[in-house]
Amino acid sequence: MSGDAGTDGLGTARLIGIEEHWISDPVDRALRGLIGDDRDASLVLNDHGDVRARLADLGERRLAAMDAQGVDVQVLSLAPPGAQVPSTADAVTLARDANDEVVEAIRAHPGRFRAMATLPLADPAAAAAELERAVALGLTGVMTYGRVGDVTLDDPRYDDLWAVASRLHQPVFIHPQVPPGAVRRAAYSGLGGPVDLALATFGWGWHLEAGTAALRLMASGALDRHPDLQLVLGHWGELLLFWHGRADGVARTAGLDRSVTDYLRENVWITASGMLDPALLRHALAVTSVDRLVFSTDHPFQSPTREQVDGFLAELPDDAAREAFASGNARRLFGLGDHG
Repeated sequence: MSGDAGTDGLGTARLIGIEEHWISDPVDRALRGLIGDDRDASLVLNDHGDVRARLADLGERRLAAMDAQGVDVQVLSLAPPGAQVPSTADAVTLARDANDEVVEAIRAHPGRFRAMATLPLADPAAAAAELERAVALGLTGVMTYGRVGDVTLDDPRYDDLWAVASRLHQPVFIHPQVPPGAVRRAAYSGLGGPVDLALATFGWGWHLEAGTAALRLMASGALDRHPDLQLVLGHWGELLLFWHGRADGVARTAGLDRSVTDYLRENVWITASGMLDPALLRHALAVTSVDRLVFSTDHPFQSPTREQVDGFLAELPDDAAREAFASGNARRLFGLGDHG
């Protein structure tokens, strides 16, 4: 598929990637202007090689990369750490403007792009209102992070947001973010700057943060209060699929309606984040079902080739499973019908 193939629908899309990042210049400038522990140390990873240029492009360069990989549609999401600024007024403005900006990109290439909403989580009430507005604009799903400052997603102030997401059938993607400064200093320092950062981000810390955020949300009873709420976890479940049985003890202790394993199977969707490892696929299929697994490349941080993608798809057990993983599950999860 080249350009928009003369259509504004997604009916012919063979491959849909749901964790494909972009950056908004105003958000990026605001994030880089923060100081101390308010500044996300992982921003430096956006400057590696040509990553920044690829994040910023919502046109021909991105489309060419998609064509080379065989990816028909990207569901765009603002790159980490999103609009995670401490000022509530700034967060509201930045999130609103980012959503308006990505809507224009979709309008320019309606057959190739959809996008998740960016929310001003620093202001929970405004976040719920912005989700309503974003859905009206045609955005689908929400990209969130585990905390804003010291406020975690399981804080009761966010319960209205989960109610709105559940009512509007909007999946909530919990993306990794760098651990808090105190945690980085205690657990991820002393090995040298680059190693410390790798350990705190893509090598380990990111994934513990996202998995813990999801587990805390479960432990808070959010999925009991909102049983239709659907979560998305990248990187094959942010370690929870490998620890679900042990984590069931958290559910028992908290007196939850279901086990963590049940929540993972009934309320959580798992995406690959470009980690096309057959061993991870086999483990995921041993814990959950193929109708809960979704393709993504984690553009531009991972860049699997078309051959790698096709080779991985061949690892699925049958044609029905391949279709579900490649595009069918994304259509169901994000409401991507033949005309979006």
